[in-house]
Amino acid sequence: MGYVRCVRGMASGVEYSADLPMNLDPVDGRPVEMVLDLERLAAEEPDASWYRPQRRDMWRFGALMALDASDPRDATHLVPLGEGATPLLDYSTHPVAAKAALRLQLKDEGKAHPGFGANPTQSFKDRGMAMVAAQARRLGLTKLAVPTQGNAGDSLVRYALAGGLSVVVAMPEDTPMPILGSVAAAAKRWPDSVMLELVGPTIREAGAFLKAHYIPQGWFSVATFQEPGWRIEGKKSLGLELAEPAPGETRWSLPDAVIYPTGGGTGMLGMWKAWDELEALGLIDSRRPRMLCVQSSVTAPLVRAFDTGADDTTVVDAGHTLATGLNVPGGVGHFRVLQIIRASGGAAIAVDEADIANELASTWRRTHDWVSPEGAACLAALPQLLDRGLLRAGERVVAVNTGSSEKYLPALRHLL
Repeated sequence: MGYVRCVRGMASGVEYSADLPMNLDPVDGRPVEMVLDLERLAAEEPDASWYRPQRRDMWRFGALMALDASDPRDATHLVPLGEGATPLLDYSTHPVAAKAALRLQLKDEGKAHPGFGANPTQSFKDRGMAMVAAQARRLGLTKLAVPTQGNAGDSLVRYALAGGLSVVVAMPEDTPMPILGSVAAAAKRWPDSVMLELVGPTIREAGAFLKAHYIPQGWFSVATFQEPGWRIEGKKSLGLELAEPAPGETRWSLPDAVIYPTGGGTGMLGMWKAWDELEALGLIDSRRPRMLCVQSSVTAPLVRAFDTGADDTTVVDAGHTLATGLNVPGGVGHFRVLQIIRASGGAAIAVDEADIANELASTWRRTHDWVSPEGAACLAALPQLLDRGLLRAGERVVAVNTGSSEKYLPALRHLL
């Protein structure tokens, strides 16, 4: 299995075999992560010889991923569908960015762009679920269960079907219709492979339902942070792409700040892990972007915890938000998200629903880019971030658009 050495508890530090299909750390009930033998990787594949930029998917990072597409033993488990290798769009003409002289870029995980990779379900969730499906196949797991606000379930269904796995998806009834319809259609067409349970009002209740009714029947949970670090390893590719050399260049580098819409927070941990590994391999130094986590003001557990100096979030009452991926009232990995925010000199920011809607509409009118509500939330946070001195003139800032507004129709049609 490439260079994966073990799985380790994030808080406890206890190490376990990476061949063990475990969920949370039995020591403290917190998440675990995969640990790579970076010294051996550096010795056996020096000068980043593992890097294959000619690939147009997330597997371009070879042995730095938890499964190496160039190794036939690993490749047999993969279900590559083109995920990752998405573009950085120049957004320096955004009115707020232009006025503040920011070098703003948008990492577009939604609609496909010619010459780049393409997330098959138009969501950054495909990065994590591509790794989940591959690792499940490696360990011989065939029945996976996921609670979701929408996109993660849609993504897992796509990879499960491609990889010969069975999946049960639990999601709220108010999941955007294109997402819910996609999963429901798969469940109708392949009833032996896909099951849909409508449980809500949020991912929290959906997870409790699966834990009570499916996990005891032998279904393996791949809920956020509750698989053994697999989704982090997939999302890690996002951080690697933000650091990789531009075409024609050789230097790895990072932006000054990353604005990231944060629900459960897997992507935050993945990006941070990617950069720690690149530093260990001597490709970047210890400097990190300010991590600026954006949530909707109606469901903002991370913002509350950050503002009060708490070490972890407490569960909040969920509201109703256009950005359904942000409607996460609490998370088992939020303690680590808060650590990363603080270590980076960043912040957690709440944006109002009206500002998300206005930004989505104005971005569409200006660019015709299919920015998701979560991506619009990041752009809507720009004035606050500037007012608080968290962004400065001349800085390279990356906002992450995690999906396509096409998947949120018809709820957003009036804004486009």
